[in-house]
Amino acid sequence: MTRIHGTRTLHRAALTALLLGAYLVVPAPASAAACAHDWGSAPKSGGGMHLPGLFRVIPSTSACWDRLTFTFAGSVNGYRVRYGETYTEGEGRALSPYTAGGALLNVTLLAPAQPPGFTVGTGAHAVNAIRYRTLRDGVFGGSFEGQSTFAVGVRARLPFRVFTAAGPGGDSRIILDVLHAWPR
Repeated sequence: MTRIHGTRTLHRAALTALLLGAYLVVPAPASAAACAHDWGSAPKSGGGMHLPGLFRVIPSTSACWDRLTFTFAGSVNGYRVRYGETYTEGEGRALSPYTAGGALLNVTLLAPAQPPGFTVGTGAHAVNAIRYRTLRDGVFGGSFEGQSTFAVGVRARLPFRVFTAAGPGGDSRIILDVLHAWPR
């Protein structure tokens, strides 16, 4: 009997060691190293003025950043993004008192926001930022003389990037990503 019990104990110990070893070899989820980007928080700009209108603003998230995607009917690539106060277009009213977040990104898109596709009024919250780690708010500052402005509230002054993408179809997008934290 001692021998059988000893064999079972040996088998259990070997199985436990095998399972523990397999657990230690499995890769971990996205780490801080995977989220290390050299985007920085300096102003970013690109492209030029365009006529196709903005018709949609969609927030999303990933393991490393929160994203705002601005979609236009047609080809658009002009933007200016920087940290700082944002004012309503044509009126000059500061949006910081109405925008949630510890830091404010001033997003100027070099294209108009035109109905019927885009129906958010000046000063309205255009982004539902509930459940996002970095993104806090997105207030539409209006569209005037061919450009559209947004006050984007984020948790703190964090690195960001801006880029353009074609599609779907004949549409185009300007995409703003804000990292969840500074790389270590």
